[in-house]
Amino acid sequence: MKAKALRLLALLRESLQGGESEEIAQAFVRYLEAQPLDALAWTDFAGILLGLQRYDEALKACRKALSLNPGQISAQYHLGCVSLHHGRLDEAEELFRKVLAVEPDRVEVRLSLAKCLLGKKDWEAARTVLEKVLQGNPANVSAHQYLGQIFYGQGQWAEFGAELQRYERQDPFSAYLEFERGFANLLQGVMPLGWQQWEARLRVPGCVAPQRDFVEPCWNGEPFADRTLLVHYEQGFGDTLMLVRFLPLVKGRGGRVLLLVQPSLAGLLTTCQGMDQVLAQGDPLPHFDLQISLYSLPRVFQTDLGSIPSEIPYVGIPPQVPNRRPIAEVLAASEGRTRIGLVWTGNSGHARDAERSLPMALLNCLEAVPDVAWHSFQIGQSDEPSLPGCVSLTPLLSDFSDTAYALSGMDLVISVDTALAHLAGAMGIPTLLLVTYVPDFRWLLDRDDSPWYPTLRIFRQPSPGDWDSVMNELVRGLTDGI
Repeated sequence: MKAKALRLLALLRESLQGGESEEIAQAFVRYLEAQPLDALAWTDFAGILLGLQRYDEALKACRKALSLNPGQISAQYHLGCVSLHHGRLDEAEELFRKVLAVEPDRVEVRLSLAKCLLGKKDWEAARTVLEKVLQGNPANVSAHQYLGQIFYGQGQWAEFGAELQRYERQDPFSAYLEFERGFANLLQGVMPLGWQQWEARLRVPGCVAPQRDFVEPCWNGEPFADRTLLVHYEQGFGDTLMLVRFLPLVKGRGGRVLLLVQPSLAGLLTTCQGMDQVLAQGDPLPHFDLQISLYSLPRVFQTDLGSIPSEIPYVGIPPQVPNRRPIAEVLAASEGRTRIGLVWTGNSGHARDAERSLPMALLNCLEAVPDVAWHSFQIGQSDEPSLPGCVSLTPLLSDFSDTAYALSGMDLVISVDTALAHLAGAMGIPTLLLVTYVPDFRWLLDRDDSPWYPTLRIFRQPSPGDWDSVMNELVRGLTDGI
């Protein structure tokens, strides 16, 4: 039995070279049932589980390995990765440094330590770790990416550009390099060059979500009369809401236009112009001849700051609103007062959510604004701000059709960078957007308006993490009657 198990383990370790998979994980389970005291196998199993993003199981495997052999270095590293995933950054840093004290040449550990230090905003320590990686491997893509994040996170644009130039010397044809330059150009309003460079995201692994494997050719803006074009979403709800404005331009060049979107947006987006049918992700797809991502449309139309389609509103309220009656009852209760909608945190799955979200306690300063009926649109939180008479609409928001109907009753929306801000902007509702010192590219730099949404005003952090100044400026503006 032992010999058979050992042969299985040897095959498993050969299989690791081809990447993680459920099949390998199941094979490890069978091996460990036969050989439960093999600390190294438990360590390898933890690594497989990490690759499959099964973090709780990986934690158990790490603990088992370390109970059998407390000196198992790789198990300590995997345990650090679990801690990093769960945001226990001090714990992760301690584990990574412990591993490097024994095995200082492990590049993957140094990169994980750098990621941990980035999470702690310990920019200089992270930079020191990354420079050490690049001393041994000047072309390490991850190290250059993390260095770029350091300069990006502090708004150091000259240093960011210099880092891209340094990486170009190592890999001048890198898709990542072109993508990052596109991002920087879009942030600074350099279009349409930025949109052309942005197309490199399609060649950067893990950059586009969801991944598409269509065999139909990509549309490049040519006339397509008598043919069908599938326009499909990419990234989050806010991206979809921002980009459907291009559909009338698409329709003007051809035949039938299909729009594939996230299920919770499908009903709402039937109100948009420029397409013949809305499809929800997961629906069977009818025949189509060409396809393109929504995010590639600005490149097709050579969009610059002066030619962003800005006819507002371009999203309306669909006939079918699941919770129309109860939402109307909530709105009726605040008739005669100024209704303001609030959102203070974003999607927890977003890479920068912790940075772009506002601590709820900071909303208390809004009590100084008189005669307001506050309405919370916050999804994913049970607590509500302690504003007088604040009413939560969240239980009634089953999809974006409900949200649009509720928003139509607001006089003003105050939001961090979330999909709700995009929806309010697309509907032409006055919106005050609270953004981080280094914003997402679409909000540009050093301006309080937006070429994407004419009814939107931006309140920016004057320095990284400074929400207090933002809220003070916001209260002044509200009391002065903006």
